[in-house]
Amino acid sequence: MADVITYREAVAEGIAREMRRDPAVVCLGEDIGEAGGVFKTTVGLLKEFGPERVWDTPISEQAIVGAAMGAAITGMRPVAEIMFSDFLACCWDYLANEIPKVRYMTGGQVTVPLVVRTANGGGLGFGAQHSQATENWALTVPGLKIAAPSTPADVVGMLAAAIRSDDPVVFFEHKGLLATKGPLPPPDHIVELGRAAVVREGADVTLVALASMVPVALEAAAGLAQEGIDAEVIDLRCLVPLDVSRVLTSLRRTSRLVTVEENPYQGGWGATLVSVVADEGFGLLEAPVRRVAAQCVPLPFADALEDQVIPAADTVVTAVRALAAY
Repeated sequence: MADVITYREAVAEGIAREMRRDPAVVCLGEDIGEAGGVFKTTVGLLKEFGPERVWDTPISEQAIVGAAMGAAITGMRPVAEIMFSDFLACCWDYLANEIPKVRYMTGGQVTVPLVVRTANGGGLGFGAQHSQATENWALTVPGLKIAAPSTPADVVGMLAAAIRSDDPVVFFEHKGLLATKGPLPPPDHIVELGRAAVVREGADVTLVALASMVPVALEAAAGLAQEGIDAEVIDLRCLVPLDVSRVLTSLRRTSRLVTVEENPYQGGWGATLVSVVADEGFGLLEAPVRRVAAQCVPLPFADALEDQVIPAADTVVTAVRALAAY
């Protein structure tokens, strides 16, 4: 049996592989050293690489991302952790107004090769300020790459690609997936940013999902199969670059599209994808597109209420049934 690794272990494994490969890679963030990270995603890094390359920082998102920007400009490849993605708001000036603009404003003379890792998403009852899926925030900012893996192997492979990128990458690790397991990828495993994966083939409808919504879409597809509806499931993996071609290729077979998003419906990434499909693949569609997304409310603390806000497999099945009957 192949070695198995959890999603949270895959984060530390992916970072460690790149730190061994390239001495310019350093890590910084709150409690990432001795504590191994609040979500235990950096366990073992301090012991292997020492305090010169693994930096525990004060509780200041501005300090963390500002220091990472300076380190990146001067030749390092920093991997900065913002504990919860909600707290990206605390360093938004750096993330939205400084880091993504440097390469363009210097005519390519200066690059900012950094990764901002962050724990993203809901489903664990952490309340309105610690549960948001914020990929759509970053999507509004030109100059940032956006990665959101759904499996341990993709965590390792996409971290490799992100850390080696000469452009800044925001790397969303989903809290609800941390305990999930998968095969340990081989050495030198790398997953190109912007390459979606077909994780279930089908002929009747295309479900496009990201991060924690991938297993939700797969669960829905399994249920739909019992009703004779054959759903294809695409794991986008990244929002920037966005693999529209993989979606259009799928639609040539299925002619029906449903996006499955944890972001709120208002301003979610599915709206961007759907608009591009309408522009470039309208003739492929035989039914309206549907977006299954979170409700536009602050996330409740109570689990029964949170379950009403975040899409579940049943929600997806209901949407696809209606589309299949169109």
